[in-house]
Amino acid sequence: MAQAYMTEKGNGGSEPEPSESRFRRRLAELRGDRGIWRRGLVLAAISVLIALIMIFHAQVPNDVGNLGSLTETFLPWLGLAVPVLLAAAVFRRSATALIAILLTAVVWTNLFGGLVTDKSGSGGNLMVATHNVDADNADPRGTAESVAKSGADVLALTELKGSVVPVYEKALAGAYKYHSVEGTVGVWSRYPLTASSPVDIKMGWTRSMRTTVDTPQGQVAVFVAHLPSVRVKLNAGFTANQRDNSADALGAALAAEPLKKVILLGDLNGTMNDRALSEVTSQMRSTQGAAGDGFGFSWPAQFPMARIDQIMVCGIKPDASWTLPRTSSDHLPIAARLTV
Repeated sequence: MAQAYMTEKGNGGSEPEPSESRFRRRLAELRGDRGIWRRGLVLAAISVLIALIMIFHAQVPNDVGNLGSLTETFLPWLGLAVPVLLAAAVFRRSATALIAILLTAVVWTNLFGGLVTDKSGSGGNLMVATHNVDADNADPRGTAESVAKSGADVLALTELKGSVVPVYEKALAGAYKYHSVEGTVGVWSRYPLTASSPVDIKMGWTRSMRTTVDTPQGQVAVFVAHLPSVRVKLNAGFTANQRDNSADALGAALAAEPLKKVILLGDLNGTMNDRALSEVTSQMRSTQGAAGDGFGFSWPAQFPMARIDQIMVCGIKPDASWTLPRTSSDHLPIAARLTV
């Protein structure tokens, strides 16, 4: 009669199965599982759809509720679907879903992986900053003092309420010798400002301006803009037509600028991915994209989800770009170091 034997340890217990053996046994089970390629087809389809949206976002139509612009505004956040789908695919033991999710992860990394890392350098001879201060700001003086502490040589403020402009002027007078305000936007500078004037962005009132900053390295054209707000409505979708028209007008003003060194500061109510800003973004380089620390999301301040506040340059080298500490505004201020 055959007798079965079990390997025993010194304490009389059975010896545990080696982890390598358990792995091989598990692998053999998976190989024998014919359903591993059939399960999770819905998860795989969702993953492929997300990957296609990221790859072909420019083809998402804007005809219905500006869906294309809405998608492009929050495009990086589609990456959050990857870990959720991955967990579901593991639970379902689906090889098909895992491969599809890997494809989605590769697409996201290719598009946005470069923004995750810190690309900032140590150079620069001009620091600029911009902040939408919020017309309903409960502490304008504190906001002004906070952004002044950044050490920026040139500071642009948007959404300035006329009755509160003197508060900003007084609070910033010690740090900035020169300033110019046009409508609801303004520039404060350590260097002389000349040829300041409004820029018509087709809104009916002034929310954009241009000035020349006489830096030690030469003249720089500085544009400040606060493009119209956009809204997400259940009955109208992403309402952005006025913003889009103003972006085209701003792009035309930038194209007509005679100086070769140009800086654009302000709240554009759109991200660099938004096709509606192409008349602007095609001419300018984002400091955050070129030399930023992370995504640099600036809005809403309590939980930033998009970078709609921008610093862009032409003919100037970006060295570093980052967000500044939160103020009483609903936007975060942003800053950049440049080499003029």
